[in-house]
Amino acid sequence: MNSQHIAVLLDEAIRALNVRPDGVYVDCTFGQGGHSRAVLGKLAANGRLIALDRDMTAVAAGRAITDARFCIVHGAFGALRHMLRELNVHQVDGVLLDLGVSAPQLQQAARGFSFRIDGPLDMRMDTTRGQTVAQWLARASEEEIREVIEEYGEERFAKQIARKIVADRARGPISTTRQLAQIVAKAVRTREPNQDPATRTFQALRIYINQELEELSIALPQAVQVLRPFGRLVVISFHSLEDRLVKRFMRDMAKSDFLPEKLPIRASDMEQPQLRVIGRPIRPSTQEIRANPRARSAVMRIAERTQTTRNPGAASLGETL
Repeated sequence: MNSQHIAVLLDEAIRALNVRPDGVYVDCTFGQGGHSRAVLGKLAANGRLIALDRDMTAVAAGRAITDARFCIVHGAFGALRHMLRELNVHQVDGVLLDLGVSAPQLQQAARGFSFRIDGPLDMRMDTTRGQTVAQWLARASEEEIREVIEEYGEERFAKQIARKIVADRARGPISTTRQLAQIVAKAVRTREPNQDPATRTFQALRIYINQELEELSIALPQAVQVLRPFGRLVVISFHSLEDRLVKRFMRDMAKSDFLPEKLPIRASDMEQPQLRVIGRPIRPSTQEIRANPRARSAVMRIAERTQTTRNPGAASLGETL
C-alpha cells in the first residue's frame, strides 16, 4: 500500500510564512516532512528550522534528514515554548501547524486510525504514552461516549451509537477498528453521500484520545509569544472545530481591548492587538483536490505578529470556542 503523504497547500503555506533566508522557523507537525523540506529550501546557511512531532514514526523520518540547519524534537506542540527553551530558542520568525492526520498514520493498520483497514483500536498519535481508544471505550460510561461523539464528531446519531457500543461491549471487548465500524454502521440510519457511517465517530474518538483541540488551544498563545514582530503564524485545519478555534483566536488577537465609546483615552495609550490577520482563508484549488482528495476540507489561516508586548496567554480554549 502506498503510504506517501502529500503535504497540503504546500506552496501556499511557504508563501504565507514569508520565509527569510536567515530566519528561524518552527514546523509544529513534521509528519513526513513535506512542509519542512520546502522551508529548508528557502533558508540560507545561517537559517534554522525546528520541527516537532509526537508521532515517533515521524520523528524517525525527521532524524534521517542530515542538515545542520534542522533538528526535530519528539513532543506535542502544546509544549512549544518549553521545547524551544530546551533548545535555547526564545524567538522565531514563523510557526506552521498542519493539523491533518498523515497518510502513513491512516494506512498503517497497527495505528488504528482508519475504519477502512482492520487493526487494533489504538488511534494514539504518540504510542509511547496514554490510553488507546479500545481502553477508553471499555470503561467510559454511555453518557461519556455520547458526549465525545456528539461534541468532537458533530454526529447527530451520537446517542444511538453510544447505546450500541455499550450493548456490544457487554458481550465482549471492542478491540478492533472493524468491530467499531460495524457497530456504528448498525446504529447510523442515514449518512451523507460518499461518507462512511463511521467517519464522524472515528474522527471524534481520535480528537478526544489525543486531546487535539486542547493541545491546539494551548499552542496558539505560545506561538504568538515566541514570534518576533512581523513573524507569521500559519495554521492549516481540516475540520470545522479546529478551524473555528483558529479563526476566533486570530480574530481576538487582532482586536484591541474593548473600551466604551467616547471614553477620553488616547489611541497611543490603548493596548494594541498582537496579531494582524493576513488575507482571507485559503483553500486548495480544484487541481490540488483532484490530485490529493484528502486536501478537500483544508483551510489555511495566516496572521502576522505586531510589535505589541501584551501577553496572549489569556486566549484559552474556553474563550475561543
